[in-house]
Amino acid sequence: MSKQLSAMSWRKGNGVAGRPWNGAKREYDLFKELTVGVIVVSLLVVAVSAIFSSPDDKSVTLKSWANSQPNDFVVTTNAELGHTSDSAGYGPPYNSTTDASQTIGALDLQSLAGVKIPIDSAKDFVIGPLSTLPNTPAAVSTWKAASSAQQTAWTDAYGKALDTAKGDPAAVASGNYGPVPAITGELLTMAKQGSLDSVLNAGGSFYNFNYTRSMLFLGDSAYFTDLATSLHLTGDQWGMINGIGYYPGQSWLWMFSLFYQIEPFKSLPNADLVIILIVAALTMVLMIVPLIPGLRDLPRLIPIHRLIWKDYYKRR
Repeated sequence: MSKQLSAMSWRKGNGVAGRPWNGAKREYDLFKELTVGVIVVSLLVVAVSAIFSSPDDKSVTLKSWANSQPNDFVVTTNAELGHTSDSAGYGPPYNSTTDASQTIGALDLQSLAGVKIPIDSAKDFVIGPLSTLPNTPAAVSTWKAASSAQQTAWTDAYGKALDTAKGDPAAVASGNYGPVPAITGELLTMAKQGSLDSVLNAGGSFYNFNYTRSMLFLGDSAYFTDLATSLHLTGDQWGMINGIGYYPGQSWLWMFSLFYQIEPFKSLPNADLVIILIVAALTMVLMIVPLIPGLRDLPRLIPIHRLIWKDYYKRR
């Protein structure tokens, strides 16, 4: 009994919870709120989504690329074979290309973790997938038997011929390209059939959600860049924070994207590293605002919150 009395006295104490309410009162219909909150809002969400939602674009795949831009596919495949693509020279975490990482003096964050996802563009994007075919093309065996110098000579010669032919393999003049034209043609056929997507994304497992290799291969193409440009998704179009269209989407990325639009950051060769460090420093400042004299007093010195909650402060 004494415990109950002490509990009651605690509830009726002088704290905020124990004070009597002297403000306005009104009836409250919980069932009506539940009806509006669940049924009406659900109908509104469905209706507005049907009218104003973003377009449901189809996924970009190696198959769609090969069928819509076969010439670009061949040009990119030759670059992968010759290790001259962006992926081939990216550096950590994909490969150990010399001087590929962004640095500030001795600070090299990109290389700290090392090569965690080893990528050999010729082997992983071209020769490996072709080797999985039931009848491996003879051109693959010829390529494997050649020296690195010979392979480089073939891809360099074919790349220059493709440039002269404006990227059209059918218009390439005859020359010493070794098995490269046959290899690029076989991979193009494989991609058009859709089997290249399956092979690159398999990763040695039946269930796989790692699209790193196919994304890197696509990212090396002019097709993918042109597609991003048409959807306003490139860096100079505020693409880091876009959904599809012109306007910003994920607002939490605006600080990163802002610096890419202005000088001198947009012209720096190590812009990624510089901007990451700047945003990290600004984030730390934001985290310690309650500890910074003067800055932490701004809400008291500039009481904008009193305008927002003016009814409360008026009653008070």
